[in-house]
Amino acid sequence: MAIIRCNKCAHLQEQADSEIGLMLACPQCGNPTQVYPTLFFVTRLLEKYFTAQREVIRLTTEAAAGVATAAVPAASAMPPAEVDLSNSDRMTSCEQHQPIADWFRQRQIAVEIAAQAVDTSGFFDEVAALIGRDLLLLDQVLDRIRWAQQKGYASTVIPFDGKSPSDVRRLTSFCQQLYEYSFVAKTIPNKQKNHLLLVVQTAPAIRHFFNGEWLEWFALMTCIERATELGKQFSCARNLGLTFADGAQFEVDVFLLLDSELPILIECKSGEYRQDIEKYVRLRKRLGLSGSNVILCVAGLEDEIAKGLTAMYDLSFVSERGLLQHLERLF
Repeated sequence: MAIIRCNKCAHLQEQADSEIGLMLACPQCGNPTQVYPTLFFVTRLLEKYFTAQREVIRLTTEAAAGVATAAVPAASAMPPAEVDLSNSDRMTSCEQHQPIADWFRQRQIAVEIAAQAVDTSGFFDEVAALIGRDLLLLDQVLDRIRWAQQKGYASTVIPFDGKSPSDVRRLTSFCQQLYEYSFVAKTIPNKQKNHLLLVVQTAPAIRHFFNGEWLEWFALMTCIERATELGKQFSCARNLGLTFADGAQFEVDVFLLLDSELPILIECKSGEYRQDIEKYVRLRKRLGLSGSNVILCVAGLEDEIAKGLTAMYDLSFVSERGLLQHLERLF
């Protein structure tokens, strides 16, 4: 049997082997949760056990030798050069998230961290980068896939009418990459009708991705690639749950803590966003952050509108195109 374990509520349950690799809604809280082979789950558990055991032995040895407790290094942010950022589960570790947990704890804020939400060993980050770099053209592909998934249709058509040969090549290449990464089940070109047929996937993780999660992945990778480029240490997280002392709750799409002291909070919107502006103004004030550090990244937002909204509210509005430029000014 396979195993599903929710990172949000810690619910543990056996699943059929046929569901291995799928993202399912947690039976207890509904949080998207991956199904793992039992052997994988047990192996990871044993790795953590033996790591903890080695640490106990090291600390015991040092204590016996008279080494002061203060000499034991505290949890720190991840050295950027330590991992291949686009293909690693190392960022899911407790050590990587600990500076973020400490930052919120110092402000008397309870935080729930979805550790697996920064596991880049899948292909979500790669596809998100493709979309973010060419959204103006590729947005129609996202819209048609979302529409087919919402309607329960097995397939959708990407028309090429009115497209330049260059655009057709880019659309075809992108759809082929969706197929290679299993984001669609099939790609079937039809030269006579001048379109491309896509057979859609129905796995929850794929649906969430096309429903807007791609922008979270794009924002996350843009942040940590910028930090790596500058040789900065960082801690990063997606899908944080915050609970303040008075019971107020917020969700945060992307959070980056640079050198354990510079916090960057990013909310990602691929649809309507205006109704949420006041909520993020309140969150910024409660966290005591400047408007430059709280970013609303809105897919496809026009530059002039982003500039105007930034002037109206003490928040930073950017599109996927303007995110990197804002980060370059910020750090």
